[in-house]
Amino acid sequence: MQQVPQDPVVRASWLVACRSEDVAEGKLVPVLLAGEDVVLWRSPTALHAWRDLCMHRGVKLSLGTLENCRLRCAYHGWAYDESGQCVHMPAHPSLKPPSKARVGTFHAVEAAGMVWVCQAEEPGELPHLPEFDDASFRCILCGPCPAEAGAPRLIENFLDVAHLPIVHAGTLGVPERAEIGDYRVEEIAGGLLARDIRVFQPDPDGTRRAGGVSYDYGVLAPFTVFLRKRQGGRCLTILFHVTPVTETRSTGHFAMFMNYGDPAEDAAAVDFQRMIFSQDRPVVESQRPERLPLDLAEELHLPSDRLAIAYRKYIRKCGLTFGTA
Repeated sequence: MQQVPQDPVVRASWLVACRSEDVAEGKLVPVLLAGEDVVLWRSPTALHAWRDLCMHRGVKLSLGTLENCRLRCAYHGWAYDESGQCVHMPAHPSLKPPSKARVGTFHAVEAAGMVWVCQAEEPGELPHLPEFDDASFRCILCGPCPAEAGAPRLIENFLDVAHLPIVHAGTLGVPERAEIGDYRVEEIAGGLLARDIRVFQPDPDGTRRAGGVSYDYGVLAPFTVFLRKRQGGRCLTILFHVTPVTETRSTGHFAMFMNYGDPAEDAAAVDFQRMIFSQDRPVVESQRPERLPLDLAEELHLPSDRLAIAYRKYIRKCGLTFGTA
């Protein structure tokens, strides 16, 4: 049985469960979010995220069936309506189910082609980028990308600019031009932003157009970050969300927003992003300690680590303990 974390930061976070297209009407979709078994399903009017647990004998509801906007358990046939309340117990058809025969429910919304779930009673705002609503950008999803690494470790790797010319030599940089210029990190509402970090890249997006690239990096939430690349009038924004599975196992989800290129080449862009992640994964999985150290004295730091340092301070200020040391 999975251990559900009591970290309030995790439970208050919006976590990506899957792609929107994965939850079709009539289909029960089980997911594991930070140790919590969740079942997703659609009715004609709503998207539902429930604790994947029947109140009767603890069987997973995702083994059941959907009938007329009711979820029926596979074990004893208990039927739950859209509110999560049991409305029928086949063994006692004339007995009104008690009010406590109710499934735990969570908040679920859809944005950027993905399903986001929050386990808090009163969730905060969903992480958002202007590209979500900008018709000049198209959204390309890449994921899920599993890794045997904690979510904070994966997030910090995404924010680490200095590794690009080393780990991704030949595409996102070259070792001979690995210098990272000075940059500043500023606090923004609910997060962080670093502007205009300049890097030379021989193949920045898989199109083999070499040149200097300007990066903006941002932290929207403890498990949600982004980068924005500009090269001339072309802009690529990558939203990266890491869903914790356990403290040392996670799933990455990318949403790429592009205002250029041929949609027929989107599959190649996904392949490119998966290749980049495949280069990062063994490096991050090898890091020790597995949990991200929040005591800055435990490791050595350089000016090029300024954004990673700011992220550690940010999640410490948020009170995140899950996946940290």
